[in-house]
Amino acid sequence: MNEDWRAVAYAHLIGSAEIQKRTAETRLSSILSCADVVTTCFRRKNKLLICGNGGSAADAQHMAAEFVNRLSKDFERPGLPAISLTTDTSFLTSYANDYSYDGVFERQLRALGQQGDVLIGISTSGNSRNVINAITAAHEMGIETIGLVGEGGEMTSLARHSVVIPSRDTQHVQETLLTVEHCVCLLVERALFAVSSQEQQKTC
Repeated sequence: MNEDWRAVAYAHLIGSAEIQKRTAETRLSSILSCADVVTTCFRRKNKLLICGNGGSAADAQHMAAEFVNRLSKDFERPGLPAISLTTDTSFLTSYANDYSYDGVFERQLRALGQQGDVLIGISTSGNSRNVINAITAAHEMGIETIGLVGEGGEMTSLARHSVVIPSRDTQHVQETLLTVEHCVCLLVERALFAVSSQEQQKTC
């Protein structure tokens, strides 16, 4: 690789870091708010449902895995009820074939969701029709909604709680959303389990 490629790589990394810095400076309150919504959901013994397309589908799976398994190794905890709506290929392909891809998340939400649950919709553009349809259905069902999105999309105002990454560059939005998702998981874990774990250690 020549110096031109080195410059391309450097510019991408610095550009991504700048978006994450801007997110930390301007979106911290919304991140904390979303973490609080998820924490409250789990305290009520409700579940978290997550959806998105492409890279956001991978993020949905990643985020669900962190909740069901764990993120931090600082303490042991039980699994938390989080489901990615992007993993059942038999359902996704059958419903898209029989009806429309626009309804693949709404259909699962109506079948699996219940009042008190939380839906997280992830979309770099904020305009993913199937995610928007799921959010609209969630409001009808009394399910709280969180949007993790880039700037400028419909979901910014549709979801009741949103973290809007200050960029429209798909790659940088995706990179920053993963950091935000980890941050939300970390805050929820600590809110639910870190205090009790620390108290147990004091009594040993």
